[in-house]
Amino acid sequence: MTPSMFRLTFLGTSSGVPTRERNVSALAVQSVPGAEWLLVDCGEGTQHRLLHTRLALRDLAAVCITHAHGDHCYGLPGLLKSAGMAGRTAPLTLIAPLPVWQWLQATYALTAAALPYEVRHVDADAWVWRSAAATLRIERHATLHRVPTHAFRIEATQTQVRLKTEALRAAGLPPGPAWRALHDGQDVPFASAPNGLLRSADCTETHTQRACIVIGGDNADPALLRAACAGAQLLVHEATFTQTALDEVGQQWMHSSARMTAAFAESAGVPNLILTHLSARHQQPEGVAALRAEAAAHYHGALWIANDFDMFTLDAQGMLTLDFSSPARGT
Repeated sequence: MTPSMFRLTFLGTSSGVPTRERNVSALAVQSVPGAEWLLVDCGEGTQHRLLHTRLALRDLAAVCITHAHGDHCYGLPGLLKSAGMAGRTAPLTLIAPLPVWQWLQATYALTAAALPYEVRHVDADAWVWRSAAATLRIERHATLHRVPTHAFRIEATQTQVRLKTEALRAAGLPPGPAWRALHDGQDVPFASAPNGLLRSADCTETHTQRACIVIGGDNADPALLRAACAGAQLLVHEATFTQTALDEVGQQWMHSSARMTAAFAESAGVPNLILTHLSARHQQPEGVAALRAEAAAHYHGALWIANDFDMFTLDAQGMLTLDFSSPARGT
């Protein structure tokens, strides 16, 4: 069985303002198996969305904020405060532009709030996180918007140690504590072995699996992510408008259309594409259908338009599966 590498749970898929069906931007990313998770963006109301999932704030390892616009960060003070009120004491990493960190500190100072755990601010282009399930390297890649903004390239590496069980049985060593010791890297005395010792290195095999995803923030030029998407199996990117709607409103808001995002993903050879951050004008079934049709005309990989609460799994072979579909999904 091909191991699962990432699980993505969409907590908000609307642009600018929430609607009845969609909250503003937030995306939970897990390296599976494992309970720990990352949160990419935290629009207002994100903690309410979490109440409808199995994700726990005690397992939140890091928050990654793409840029300092409210629909991507206004939920952060409340979410972090709620984590503390729920008993969290473990440090938490915040990967965010400096203005987000300054705003968060000012908010807590002006509201006489304090957290019972440390928030470690990171304003760097690369960060490595090691969980029980995998090692994740998170890179920031600059994109184009009205304020400085980034996409996140997240590469997961899972390493599994497996015993050569058939060889051990053939040598006459039955399952038991000696097998566990060998698996854990310990050499084991064994009379029938050369020099009377079974070496862990001779009795185990190491298997390494890797997968990579790219999660964009607001971005008026998807081509800026070409380097970030090299070798990636999945791109999650905004498709705020259809091209017709974008031509009407103009580039003053500095967003991408479904056509722009799809054409880039096709040219970059990314096999899976999830569109999110939809304008309220496109959230009814006919609007979603128009976005899908426009994207499908320019992209021939696996194409999805995310709804709130959709849950996807990406395996080590690059296969993307919709594990849980929002009741709102009709297209």
